[in-house]
Amino acid sequence: MCTSISLTNPVLFGRNLDLEYSFGQQVVITPRNHPFSFHHHPPLASHLAMIGMATVAQDTPLYAEAVNEKGLYMAGLNFPGNACYTPQPSAKTWHLAPYELIPMILGTCETLAQARALLENTELSAIPFGPGYPLAPLHWHLADATGAITVEPMEQGLVFYENPVGVLTNNPPFSYHMLNLRNYQALSPAQPENRLAPNVDLPPYGQGMGALGLPGDWSPASRFVRAAFLRCTARFGPDKPEQIVQFFHLLQAVSMVRGSVRTPEGNWDETQYSCCIDPQTGTYYYQTYDAGHIVSVDLFSQDLDRADLYRFSLVTAPRFFPADPDPRPEPGNPHHPGPDSDKPHHPKPDPDKLTRPCPEPGTPHHPKPEPGLSSPHAPGTVPHSPI
Repeated sequence: MCTSISLTNPVLFGRNLDLEYSFGQQVVITPRNHPFSFHHHPPLASHLAMIGMATVAQDTPLYAEAVNEKGLYMAGLNFPGNACYTPQPSAKTWHLAPYELIPMILGTCETLAQARALLENTELSAIPFGPGYPLAPLHWHLADATGAITVEPMEQGLVFYENPVGVLTNNPPFSYHMLNLRNYQALSPAQPENRLAPNVDLPPYGQGMGALGLPGDWSPASRFVRAAFLRCTARFGPDKPEQIVQFFHLLQAVSMVRGSVRTPEGNWDETQYSCCIDPQTGTYYYQTYDAGHIVSVDLFSQDLDRADLYRFSLVTAPRFFPADPDPRPEPGNPHHPGPDSDKPHHPKPDPDKLTRPCPEPGTPHHPKPEPGLSSPHAPGTVPHSPI
Protein backbone atom coordinates (compact mmCIF):
# COMPACT_ATOMS: atom_id res chain seq x y z
CA MET A 1 0.00 0.00 0.00
CA CYS A 2 1.57 3.24 -1.17
CA THR A 3 0.78 6.75 -2.36
CA SER A 4 2.63 8.58 -5.15
CA ILE A 5 2.26 12.30 -5.90
CA SER A 6 3.60 14.42 -8.76
CA LEU A 7 3.48 18.20 -9.13
CA THR A 8 4.08 20.43 -12.13
CA ASN A 9 4.23 23.80 -10.36
CA PRO A 10 6.62 23.44 -8.60
CA VAL A 11 8.05 20.35 -10.30
CA LEU A 12 8.40 17.75 -7.55
CA PHE A 13 7.76 14.01 -7.35
CA GLY A 14 7.62 11.55 -4.48
CA ARG A 15 5.82 8.82 -2.63
CA ASN A 16 5.13 6.98 0.60
CA LEU A 17 6.10 3.33 0.66
CA ASP A 18 3.74 1.57 3.09
CA LEU A 19 4.72 -1.95 4.07
CA GLU A 20 4.79 -4.17 7.14
CA TYR A 21 8.52 -4.85 6.79
CA SER A 22 11.72 -3.35 5.41
CA PHE A 23 12.96 -4.87 2.15
CA GLY A 24 16.61 -3.84 2.59
CA GLN A 25 16.05 -0.57 0.74
CA GLN A 26 18.80 1.96 0.06
CA VAL A 27 19.09 5.12 -1.96
CA VAL A 28 20.89 3.96 -5.10
CA ILE A 29 22.45 6.00 -7.91
CA THR A 30 22.96 4.07 -11.14
CA PRO A 31 25.63 5.86 -13.19
CA ARG A 32 25.48 5.94 -16.98
CA ASN A 33 27.87 3.06 -17.51
CA HIS A 34 26.48 0.51 -15.08
CA PRO A 35 25.09 -2.25 -17.33
CA PHE A 36 21.45 -3.34 -17.15
CA SER A 37 20.63 -6.88 -18.31
CA PHE A 38 17.27 -8.03 -19.72
CA HIS A 39 15.74 -11.43 -20.39
CA HIS A 40 14.64 -10.76 -23.97
CA HIS A 41 16.85 -7.85 -25.03
CA PRO A 42 20.54 -6.99 -25.26
CA PRO A 43 22.04 -5.29 -22.19
CA LEU A 44 22.03 -1.53 -21.82
CA ALA A 45 25.75 -0.89 -21.49
CA SER A 46 25.26 2.88 -21.49
CA HIS A 47 22.13 4.80 -20.51
CA LEU A 48 20.81 7.81 -18.61
CA ALA A 49 21.80 8.02 -14.95
CA MET A 50 19.10 7.67 -12.29
CA ILE A 51 18.55 7.92 -8.54
CA GLY A 52 15.90 6.31 -6.37
CA MET A 53 15.07 3.85 -3.62
CA ALA A 54 15.98 0.25 -4.36
CA THR A 55 17.15 -3.03 -2.98
CA VAL A 56 20.29 -4.30 -4.71
CA ALA A 57 20.50 -7.97 -5.71
CA GLN A 58 23.35 -9.40 -7.78
CA ASP A 59 24.57 -5.86 -8.47
CA THR A 60 21.13 -5.01 -9.92
CA PRO A 61 19.08 -2.17 -8.39
CA LEU A 62 15.43 -3.19 -8.04
CA TYR A 63 13.88 0.26 -7.92
CA ALA A 64 10.64 1.08 -6.12
CA GLU A 65 10.77 4.57 -7.65
CA ALA A 66 13.43 6.66 -9.35
CA VAL A 67 14.04 9.75 -11.47
CA ASN A 68 16.57 10.01 -14.26
CA GLU A 69 18.98 12.84 -14.99
CA LYS A 70 16.53 14.38 -17.49
CA GLY A 71 13.73 14.68 -14.91
CA LEU A 72 11.51 11.69 -15.79
CA TYR A 73 9.96 10.01 -12.73
CA MET A 74 8.58 6.48 -12.43
CA ALA A 75 7.17 4.67 -9.38
CA GLY A 76 5.77 1.17 -9.02
CA LEU A 77 2.89 0.65 -6.57
CA ASN A 78 1.22 -2.52 -5.34
CA PHE A 79 -1.67 -3.67 -7.56
CA PRO A 80 -2.59 -7.19 -6.34
CA GLY A 81 -5.49 -9.06 -7.88
CA ASN A 82 -5.51 -6.80 -10.94
CA ALA A 83 -2.00 -6.84 -12.40
CA CYS A 84 -1.87 -9.30 -15.29
CA TYR A 85 1.37 -10.31 -17.00
CA THR A 86 1.65 -12.40 -20.16
CA PRO A 87 3.09 -15.93 -19.75
CA GLN A 88 4.88 -15.89 -23.15
CA PRO A 89 6.20 -13.08 -25.41
CA SER A 90 4.00 -12.17 -28.39
CA ALA A 91 4.41 -9.81 -31.34
CA LYS A 92 5.15 -6.68 -29.30
CA THR A 93 8.48 -4.92 -29.83
CA TRP A 94 9.52 -4.95 -26.18
CA HIS A 95 9.15 -7.89 -23.80
CA LEU A 96 10.11 -6.91 -20.27
CA ALA A 97 9.83 -8.40 -16.81
CA PRO A 98 8.14 -6.03 -14.32
CA TYR A 99 11.42 -5.33 -12.48
CA GLU A 100 13.05 -4.41 -15.83
CA LEU A 101 10.55 -1.67 -16.61
CA ILE A 102 12.02 1.20 -14.58
CA PRO A 103 15.62 0.61 -15.81
CA MET A 104 14.47 0.43 -19.44
CA ILE A 105 12.18 3.47 -19.32
CA LEU A 106 14.40 5.74 -17.24
CA GLY A 107 17.55 4.51 -18.94
CA THR A 108 16.38 5.31 -22.48
CA CYS A 109 13.62 7.97 -22.27
CA GLU A 110 14.10 11.66 -21.56
CA THR A 111 10.43 12.73 -21.50
CA LEU A 112 7.00 11.43 -20.57
CA ALA A 113 6.02 11.41 -24.25
CA GLN A 114 8.99 9.20 -25.13
CA ALA A 115 8.18 6.84 -22.25
CA ARG A 116 4.59 6.42 -23.39
CA ALA A 117 5.66 5.73 -26.97
CA LEU A 118 7.98 2.96 -25.79
CA LEU A 119 5.39 1.51 -23.43
CA GLU A 120 2.74 1.37 -26.16
CA ASN A 121 4.93 -1.25 -27.85
CA THR A 122 5.70 -3.14 -24.65
CA GLU A 123 4.25 -6.19 -22.95
CA LEU A 124 5.17 -7.43 -19.49
CA SER A 125 6.16 -11.05 -19.06
CA ALA A 126 5.49 -13.02 -15.87
CA ILE A 127 9.16 -13.28 -14.91
CA PRO A 128 10.38 -12.66 -11.33
CA PHE A 129 13.88 -11.39 -10.71
CA GLY A 130 15.11 -14.82 -9.69
CA PRO A 131 14.43 -17.89 -7.54
CA GLY A 132 13.00 -16.89 -4.19
CA TYR A 133 11.84 -13.49 -5.43
CA PRO A 134 8.09 -12.89 -5.77
CA LEU A 135 6.49 -11.70 -8.99
CA ALA A 136 5.38 -8.28 -7.78
CA PRO A 137 1.89 -7.19 -8.97
CA LEU A 138 2.39 -3.52 -9.84
CA HIS A 139 1.03 -0.53 -11.68
CA TRP A 140 3.07 2.59 -12.39
CA HIS A 141 2.99 6.36 -12.01
CA LEU A 142 5.09 8.25 -14.60
CA ALA A 143 5.60 12.00 -14.60
CA ASP A 144 7.77 14.86 -15.77
CA ALA A 145 7.40 18.64 -15.87
CA THR A 146 4.57 18.36 -18.42
CA GLY A 147 2.19 16.08 -16.50
CA ALA A 148 1.60 12.48 -15.47
CA ILE A 149 0.16 9.18 -16.67
CA THR A 150 -0.84 5.91 -15.01
CA VAL A 151 0.06 2.58 -16.63
CA GLU A 152 -1.72 -0.62 -15.56
CA PRO A 153 -1.03 -4.17 -16.80
CA MET A 154 -4.46 -5.67 -17.42
CA GLU A 155 -5.65 -8.80 -19.20
CA GLN A 156 -5.85 -6.94 -22.52
CA GLY A 157 -2.30 -5.55 -22.11
CA LEU A 158 -0.97 -2.26 -20.80
CA VAL A 159 -3.72 0.32 -20.24
CA PHE A 160 -2.84 4.02 -20.21
CA TYR A 161 -4.60 6.83 -18.38
CA GLU A 162 -3.90 10.52 -18.32
CA ASN A 163 -3.45 11.42 -14.65
CA PRO A 164 -4.63 15.04 -14.24
CA VAL A 165 -4.55 14.92 -10.43
CA GLY A 166 -0.99 13.54 -10.24
CA VAL A 167 -1.88 10.87 -7.65
CA LEU A 168 -1.71 7.08 -7.59
CA THR A 169 -2.46 4.63 -4.78
CA ASN A 170 -3.42 0.96 -5.11
CA ASN A 171 -6.55 -1.07 -5.97
CA PRO A 172 -9.03 -0.71 -7.62
CA PRO A 173 -7.90 0.27 -11.15
CA PHE A 174 -7.27 3.95 -11.86
CA SER A 175 -10.55 4.39 -13.72
CA TYR A 176 -12.43 3.65 -10.48
CA HIS A 177 -10.47 6.25 -8.53
CA MET A 178 -11.28 8.97 -11.05
CA LEU A 179 -14.96 7.99 -11.03
CA ASN A 180 -15.00 7.95 -7.22
CA LEU A 181 -13.41 11.40 -7.13
CA ARG A 182 -16.64 12.82 -8.55
CA ASN A 183 -18.31 12.08 -5.21
CA TYR A 184 -16.14 14.73 -3.58
CA GLN A 185 -16.49 17.66 -5.99
CA ALA A 186 -18.07 19.83 -3.29
CA LEU A 187 -15.04 19.67 -0.98
CA SER A 188 -13.38 23.03 -0.51
CA PRO A 189 -10.80 24.67 1.76
CA ALA A 190 -13.24 27.58 2.12
CA GLN A 191 -16.04 27.74 4.64
CA PRO A 192 -19.30 26.18 3.37
CA GLU A 193 -22.28 28.13 2.15
CA ASN A 194 -25.63 27.36 3.73
CA ARG A 195 -27.59 25.82 0.89
CA LEU A 196 -29.58 23.47 3.11
CA ALA A 197 -31.81 26.15 4.61
CA PRO A 198 -30.77 29.61 3.37
CA ASN A 199 -33.40 31.31 5.53
CA VAL A 200 -32.08 29.70 8.70
CA ASP A 201 -29.07 31.12 10.50
CA LEU A 202 -26.55 28.25 10.36
CA PRO A 203 -23.10 29.83 10.59
CA PRO A 204 -20.06 27.47 10.61
CA TYR A 205 -18.87 26.78 14.14
CA GLY A 206 -15.26 26.03 13.23
CA GLN A 207 -12.63 26.31 10.53
CA GLY A 208 -12.23 23.57 7.94
CA MET A 209 -15.91 22.70 7.57
CA GLY A 210 -15.74 23.06 3.80
CA ALA A 211 -13.91 19.72 3.73
CA LEU A 212 -16.46 17.80 5.80
CA GLY A 213 -16.72 14.38 4.22
CA LEU A 214 -13.06 14.12 3.22
CA PRO A 215 -12.24 10.46 3.94
CA GLY A 216 -9.71 9.91 6.70
CA ASP A 217 -9.04 6.15 6.62
CA TRP A 218 -6.06 4.43 4.99
CA SER A 219 -7.82 2.47 2.25
CA PRO A 220 -6.42 3.10 -1.26
CA ALA A 221 -9.60 4.88 -2.39
CA SER A 222 -9.62 7.19 0.62
CA ARG A 223 -5.92 7.97 0.36
CA PHE A 224 -6.41 8.79 -3.32
CA VAL A 225 -9.18 11.30 -2.55
CA ARG A 226 -7.29 12.85 0.36
CA ALA A 227 -4.05 13.17 -1.61
CA ALA A 228 -5.86 14.63 -4.63
CA PHE A 229 -7.68 17.20 -2.47
CA LEU A 230 -4.52 18.31 -0.70
CA ARG A 231 -2.43 18.32 -3.87
CA CYS A 232 -4.90 20.63 -5.59
CA THR A 233 -5.39 22.98 -2.64
CA ALA A 234 -1.92 23.14 -1.05
CA ARG A 235 -0.03 26.41 -1.47
CA PHE A 236 3.68 26.42 -2.25
CA GLY A 237 5.90 29.43 -1.56
CA PRO A 238 8.65 30.64 -3.89
CA ASP A 239 11.57 29.21 -1.90
CA LYS A 240 12.82 25.71 -2.69
CA PRO A 241 13.35 24.62 0.96
CA GLU A 242 9.77 25.62 1.78
CA GLN A 243 8.50 23.69 -1.24
CA ILE A 244 10.34 20.52 -0.18
CA VAL A 245 8.95 20.69 3.36
CA GLN A 246 5.44 21.38 2.04
CA PHE A 247 5.66 18.29 -0.18
CA PHE A 248 6.50 16.16 2.84
CA HIS A 249 3.44 17.59 4.59
CA LEU A 250 1.32 16.27 1.70
CA LEU A 251 2.83 12.81 2.12
CA GLN A 252 2.39 12.88 5.90
CA ALA A 253 -1.33 13.49 5.44
CA VAL A 254 -1.67 10.05 3.80
CA SER A 255 1.05 8.20 5.73
CA MET A 256 0.38 5.17 7.91
CA VAL A 257 1.00 5.38 11.65
CA ARG A 258 2.29 2.20 13.21
CA GLY A 259 -0.70 0.50 14.82
CA SER A 260 -3.34 2.01 12.53
CA VAL A 261 -3.40 -0.70 9.82
CA ARG A 262 -3.18 -4.40 10.66
CA THR A 263 -2.58 -6.97 7.92
CA PRO A 264 -4.36 -10.36 7.72
CA GLU A 265 -1.09 -11.92 8.94
CA GLY A 266 -1.24 -9.82 12.12
CA ASN A 267 1.53 -7.39 11.15
CA TRP A 268 1.39 -3.59 11.14
CA ASP A 269 1.51 -1.67 7.89
CA GLU A 270 3.48 1.55 8.28
CA THR A 271 5.14 4.12 6.07
CA GLN A 272 8.66 2.74 5.79
CA TYR A 273 9.86 5.93 4.10
CA SER A 274 8.64 9.04 2.34
CA CYS A 275 10.58 10.71 -0.44
CA CYS A 276 10.55 13.91 -2.45
CA ILE A 277 12.59 14.27 -5.63
CA ASP A 278 13.61 17.62 -7.09
CA PRO A 279 14.39 16.91 -10.78
CA GLN A 280 15.87 20.37 -11.34
CA THR A 281 18.72 19.79 -8.91
CA GLY A 282 18.77 15.98 -9.03
CA THR A 283 18.27 15.81 -5.27
CA TYR A 284 16.51 12.90 -3.60
CA TYR A 285 15.10 13.80 -0.19
CA TYR A 286 13.76 11.15 2.18
CA GLN A 287 12.71 10.51 5.75
CA THR A 288 12.29 7.13 7.39
CA TYR A 289 9.55 6.24 9.85
CA ASP A 290 11.77 6.13 12.95
CA ALA A 291 14.19 8.95 12.08
CA GLY A 292 11.70 11.62 11.02
CA HIS A 293 14.17 14.25 9.82
CA ILE A 294 14.88 14.86 6.13
CA VAL A 295 18.03 13.48 4.51
CA SER A 296 19.26 14.48 1.03
CA VAL A 297 21.27 12.66 -1.64
CA ASP A 298 22.52 14.58 -4.69
CA LEU A 299 22.65 12.81 -8.05
CA PHE A 300 24.79 15.38 -9.82
CA SER A 301 27.50 15.57 -7.15
CA GLN A 302 28.61 12.03 -8.04
CA ASP A 303 30.69 10.77 -10.96
CA LEU A 304 27.92 9.73 -13.33
CA ASP A 305 30.26 8.26 -15.93
CA ARG A 306 31.60 5.45 -13.77
CA ALA A 307 30.25 1.89 -13.80
CA ASP A 308 29.82 1.04 -10.12
CA LEU A 309 26.62 1.78 -8.25
CA TYR A 310 26.48 4.38 -5.48
CA ARG A 311 24.63 2.99 -2.46
CA PHE A 312 23.49 5.04 0.53
CA SER A 313 22.31 3.24 3.68
CA LEU A 314 19.19 4.82 5.15
CA VAL A 315 19.29 6.97 8.25
CA THR A 316 16.88 5.27 10.65
CA ALA A 317 17.79 6.77 14.04
CA PRO A 318 16.14 10.02 15.18
CA ARG A 319 18.24 13.13 15.57
CA PHE A 320 17.24 15.97 17.86
CA PHE A 321 18.64 19.47 17.52
CA PRO A 322 19.04 21.34 20.84
CA ALA A 323 17.96 24.97 20.84
CA ASP A 324 19.78 27.89 22.45
CA PRO A 325 17.86 30.80 23.99
CA ASP A 326 17.72 34.11 22.14
CA PRO A 327 19.94 36.83 23.66
CA ARG A 328 18.06 39.45 25.66
CA PRO A 329 19.75 42.91 25.59
CA GLU A 330 19.85 45.01 28.75
CA PRO A 331 17.08 47.57 29.38
CA GLY A 332 17.89 50.88 27.76
CA ASN A 333 19.41 49.20 24.76
CA PRO A 334 17.56 50.31 21.61
CA HIS A 335 17.29 46.66 20.65
CA HIS A 336 15.75 45.65 23.98
CA PRO A 337 12.59 43.60 23.30
CA GLY A 338 9.29 45.18 24.13
CA PRO A 339 6.52 43.78 26.35
CA ASP A 340 5.20 41.65 23.48
CA SER A 341 8.59 40.19 22.59
CA ASP A 342 7.65 36.70 23.79
CA LYS A 343 4.68 36.55 21.49
CA PRO A 344 5.39 34.72 18.25
CA HIS A 345 5.27 36.78 15.11
CA HIS A 346 3.73 35.02 12.13
CA PRO A 347 3.72 37.31 9.08
CA LYS A 348 0.90 36.67 6.67
CA PRO A 349 2.06 35.17 3.37
CA ASP A 350 1.64 37.18 0.21
CA PRO A 351 -1.02 35.32 -1.85
CA ASP A 352 0.64 36.57 -5.06
CA LYS A 353 3.81 34.68 -4.19
CA LEU A 354 2.11 31.36 -3.56
CA THR A 355 1.77 28.76 -6.27
CA ARG A 356 -0.73 25.96 -6.68
CA PRO A 357 0.23 22.52 -7.95
CA CYS A 358 -2.95 22.49 -10.06
CA PRO A 359 -1.98 25.44 -12.33
CA GLU A 360 -4.43 27.70 -14.06
CA PRO A 361 -4.53 27.53 -17.89
CA GLY A 362 -1.48 29.23 -19.34
CA THR A 363 0.64 28.81 -16.21
CA PRO A 364 4.13 27.54 -17.15
CA HIS A 365 4.69 24.01 -15.89
CA HIS A 366 8.44 24.16 -15.32
CA PRO A 367 9.57 27.05 -13.07
CA LYS A 368 13.10 28.32 -13.48
CA PRO A 369 15.58 27.61 -10.66
CA GLU A 370 15.63 30.36 -8.10
CA PRO A 371 18.56 32.75 -8.53
CA GLY A 372 21.18 32.29 -5.87
CA LEU A 373 20.30 28.66 -5.21
CA SER A 374 23.89 27.45 -5.17
CA SER A 375 23.29 24.22 -3.26
CA PRO A 376 20.73 21.53 -4.12
CA HIS A 377 20.28 20.72 -0.45
CA ALA A 378 17.50 22.49 1.39
CA PRO A 379 18.68 24.05 4.67
CA GLY A 380 17.86 21.76 7.55
CA THR A 381 18.34 18.60 5.53
CA VAL A 382 21.25 16.25 6.04
CA PRO A 383 23.44 15.49 3.00
CA HIS A 384 24.29 11.82 2.71
CA SER A 385 27.55 10.14 1.68
CA PRO A 386 27.64 6.82 -0.21
CA ILE A 387 28.98 3.55 1.13
